[in-house]
Amino acid sequence: MTALPRAGVLAALWIPTDSQGRLDRMALAAHLNWLRTTGVVGVLALGSTGEFPRFSVAQRKTLLAAIAELAAPLPVLANISDLNHRHAIELGQFARELGLPGVTLMPPHFYPLSAADQLAYFLAVADEVQLPTLLYNFPELTGNRIAVETIEAFAQRAPMAGIKHSGREFDYLPTLVDLGRRHDFVVFSGADTRLPEVAAVGAAGCIGGMVNFVPELMVEIFTSCQEGRASDTVDAVRALVEIGQDLDELTFPLNVAAGMQGRGLKWGETKTVVSADSWARFDRIVTTLRQRYDAAGLAAV
Repeated sequence: MTALPRAGVLAALWIPTDSQGRLDRMALAAHLNWLRTTGVVGVLALGSTGEFPRFSVAQRKTLLAAIAELAAPLPVLANISDLNHRHAIELGQFARELGLPGVTLMPPHFYPLSAADQLAYFLAVADEVQLPTLLYNFPELTGNRIAVETIEAFAQRAPMAGIKHSGREFDYLPTLVDLGRRHDFVVFSGADTRLPEVAAVGAAGCIGGMVNFVPELMVEIFTSCQEGRASDTVDAVRALVEIGQDLDELTFPLNVAAGMQGRGLKWGETKTVVSADSWARFDRIVTTLRQRYDAAGLAAV
């Protein structure tokens, strides 16, 4: 079994499919072949960037198997989050059969949860899956924030490897890092454009959607900051922030597709209905991004 990454930059993997959700295997293979050359230390499969809510459990299992095969030897974390805990368990057990080193788990979305019920959900899934688990906090998408007390209780009773923290509450990150030091788990951030700050608070790394199309930029920034050379990254950070600002003109995760197209990567087709207004914005942003990439010395793939 490949070791679970404990530090570095991981790609929250985009999954190229047709409009019916059928995998474009050649595009995925080409994308992963390129990512392996850029310094990323692993991938998160079927996270929010991977649009997991748009797939059935059967589709997710098929995709996980393909990603595990095509990403090797990069370690693959399987996001098994689901409103239905039985589905999460089924996916986690499948990840274990594939020999994957760990899973990520969000709180169930849509319905509100008490802290006690959220912990019960996490423990019930982890007990059946029996793999190192990274909790995955993204309250803007799930509607349910994972509190410090819940994380600490889970770490004391389950095989907790870490937590991925995404969303607007960046100030939560130092608290999580301190908690991780006390309980021997690592903290990854989803704040792609704030890598110097991520490194400064002691986070282990980043699991981000932008890693799909500017991985070498993000690896350079994070590695330099960890080595105490943050001053060497001023130009790279500026480029990353400008690219992020362009992407913010589109909703997530369609903006990830725009980032990929601008870099020359095949992203497939959208899995949902998109308005003419958004497609017009998409085309405009792709044009701008190509200029940004050229200015940053990032050649088309």
